Order: sequence, then C-alpha cells, then structure tokens
Amino acid sequence: MQQLVKRHITKYIQAQKSKFPIIAVTGPRQSGKTTLLKNIFSDYRYISLENPDARAFATEDPNGFLNEYNHKVIFDEAQRVPLLFSYLQNIVDESKIMGQYILSGSQNFHLMQGITQSLAGRVALFKLLPFDLSELKANDLLDDSFAEACVKGFYPAIYDRDIEPNVYFSNYIQTYVEKDVTELLNIKDLKTFRTFIGICANQAGQLLNLNALANACNISQPTAKNWLSVLESSYIVYLLQPYYENFNKRLVKTPKLYFYDSGLLCHLLKIKNSKTLIGNRLKGNIFENMVIAEFQKQNYHNFLNNEYYFWQDSNTNEVDLLLPTDNGFSAFEIKATQTITSDLFKNLDKFELNASPKKVEKTLIYGGLENQKRSLYKALSWKSIK
Repeated sequence: MQQLVKRHITKYIQAQKSKFPIIAVTGPRQSGKTTLLKNIFSDYRYISLENPDARAFATEDPNGFLNEYNHKVIFDEAQRVPLLFSYLQNIVDESKIMGQYILSGSQNFHLMQGITQSLAGRVALFKLLPFDLSELKANDLLDDSFAEACVKGFYPAIYDRDIEPNVYFSNYIQTYVEKDVTELLNIKDLKTFRTFIGICANQAGQLLNLNALANACNISQPTAKNWLSVLESSYIVYLLQPYYENFNKRLVKTPKLYFYDSGLLCHLLKIKNSKTLIGNRLKGNIFENMVIAEFQKQNYHNFLNNEYYFWQDSNTNEVDLLLPTDNGFSAFEIKATQTITSDLFKNLDKFELNASPKKVEKTLIYGGLENQKRSLYKALSWKSIK
C-alpha cells in the first residue's frame, strides 16, 4: 500500500520505534493511519479489530490471541477490544522488546482510556490528522486559491481517489454517525445529532455557547456538553482555549470552537464550491478555521508539542492565535482578505501593549499569495504556514 503523499510524522514515529515497546497512532477516521503504518512497518503483521472474527478471537481468548500475535504486529482500531491493553502491559514488561506492538484507533476517548489505565509510560503516542498544507505543497497538490482549498478539505481519499468533496463528506458524515456516535452514545434520535453537528458548524470560529447549542437542538445543556465531547474525541471538532494569565484586564475565559477539517465544515454549511464560499458571510470564520487547524496539524505531524491559545479582552480586542515563547509571544492575526492594509495589524498592536514588557512577534496570515517582511510585522500567505 503506497502513500501518494509522504507524511511528515513518519520520521518521528520511526525515531521512537527503538525507544518504546508500543507505538500508538490516533486520529480521525480516514486520515491515513492504516496506510501510514503499513508503509512504516511493512514487515509487521496487520490485524484489524474491526474484523468480527479477529475481534471475537481477541475478546474470547486474549491469551491465545496474543500467543498467535506476539511480536511485530499492528492492531488497527485497537479500542474495539479494550481488555487487550492490560494483557499487552504484562507482555511488554516481560519482553522488554522495543517496537513490539503498534496500535491505532479513531476513537480517541476509548484508546486514550486504555493507554492511561494500562500502558502509561510504555507508549509513544502520535496523532495523525488529514493532510497539512506543506504535505500537499511538497506534492504539488495544493491549489493557489484558499477558497478552493477550504472547500476541498484535506482528507487523503479526496486526493488519492479524486472524489468530489460533497460526495465524500456526505458519506463520511453518514459513516461517522452510524459507527462512532452509536458506539459512544446511546442516541435514539440520530437526526437530532446531525442537527447538532450542523449547529456546531455555524459556531465555528466563535466563542463556544453551549446554551445556544442545546436550545437550537431542544436538548439539555449536559447533553450538549456530552455530545460535544464525542465530537472532540472522534476528531471532528476541537476547542481552542483562551490565554488569560499575567494580564490585569478582564479577559474572555470561554474557549472557541473549530473543526479539524475545513472541507467538512464547508459541507455542513452547505458550501459546495469556492464561488459560494467567497460570497458567504462566514468566509472569514472558515478561513480562520482552516488556518488554525493547519497550526494544529503541523503541531502534531512535526511532534512540536506547542500549546496554542487565543486572546480576547472584554472590549472584544482579540488575537486569533497565540503561542507563548521563552521570552514572550508569537501572535497571529488571521484575515481572509487578499489585500494587506495597516488596519489589519491594530489588534496585534493592542495585544503588544497588554503584553509589555514581554516581546511579541506579530504576524498577519492572510488570503493572498505574497509574503512581506515589514519592520514591525510579518505578512504571511496562508500557503506559507510552517
């Protein structure tokens, strides 16, 4: 199984293979985990625990199963048989063989639960998300139009098999709802849950409002919170936390909601092409979502372990993305415009005043294609994020 696009995370996984007995890779469905692992560990046996026969063997006779698959094995969708984690702990503790098992899974909640309960300290954990911009650029697959890129999204199958995005995401949502959601939640009315995902799409790039989500779907706030956690654990959405340390002014302490993939977001918003996106009132939110998701993807794919935030005060002065550094901050303003004006830097300047005397590196990420280095700022094309 050959990869069309070489994934940046490959070298980081290979580097840890000799240092941990177990490697685990999690991420959303269809992000390329199976293809990646079969390429990296081509001499390993591959077992999918989605397979009913393999799952029954592992569940009913774990000792016999692990006697059969005792070395150099990839267990795909490992969260499907959670009792295996305790057995793996004993095996790797006794064998002391590095890289003995490879685990992958698309339900972060159950996979992480098994790892934290039984395998802590024995696992090198990686997250594989859909393609990042630099992976596509390296293979000449990235469009020059941010609107085209936003609508197309970044799931590998769209590029590998040239699937029309609307067709792909229609099937993706149906598969996701039928498989992951019904396994994680006892939801009788799947139609309401689909509505919930759609309402989340309308909140993308905004402060999370659980009350609004609950009211729009006629569900309780605890239910909305529970459903949101399921979307998080299956890598549909994530929450960007606010930065509010070391400042005296009243600051927002509510997270912002984003989707991991802008193509899925556009599909949920019924935006089917770039022309529709350009004229949509949520264009700025969608562009911001794509850019912030890109930072998250590169963070995981390059094993950076950065902690990103946003900053907003009570007067709605805001910096879209913030990275604390050793001597200050890297601050990013994100605008879909293709024209750079001095007005676009004002929020960065306001943040710099609040952060003083700490140093602030100020960058505008915008919808154009040219990079500029000014005396006080950098203007960075969305295609140049790295």
